[in-house]
Order: sequence, then structure tokens, then C-alpha cells
Amino acid sequence: MTDQRAQSRFLTMTQVAEELNVKQSLVQGLIKTGELRAFQVGGRGMWRIGRQDVEDYVNQAYQRTAERIAAGEIADVAEADSE
Repeated sequence: MTDQRAQSRFLTMTQVAEELNVKQSLVQGLIKTGELRAFQVGGRGMWRIGRQDVEDYVNQAYQRTAERIAAGEIADVAEADSE
């Protein structure tokens, strides 16, 4: 990560997708459902996501996952990600 990017308060959808190692379409979906906070700026409506909002999303995802594991909804973590 470059120093400039580490210092940046806001990220683009592409940068968030890179941070989460997912496709940009997933980031768009998370924004659309309200799971990830974002806002539009400028005349062309470019999307920006706060770095803290990404961290909050990750922390909430950890919490949801822990709850699912505790509830027995995720049977075997080793089988969950076969990529």
C-alpha cells in the first residue's frame, strides 16, 4: 500500500474491492444494500467510501461470522472457502 493511499480518508470502489480482495460488483452490491456506507461526490456522481466505514464493515462481518459459527450454521470452516 502506498503512503498516499494509507493516508487517504476516502477510497474508491476499486480500492475497496482490492482491500477486500473481491470484485467491484460485490462492493457495489454492499453499497446498494446499505451494508457498506458510501456517498457520491462531484458532477459525475463518483462513489467514495470512508476508510473507517470499510473497517466497520469488516468488524461487523467478523461478528456475524462468529455468531454463525456459534449457532452451528457454518459446519466446517475449511470447506467454506475452496478457491
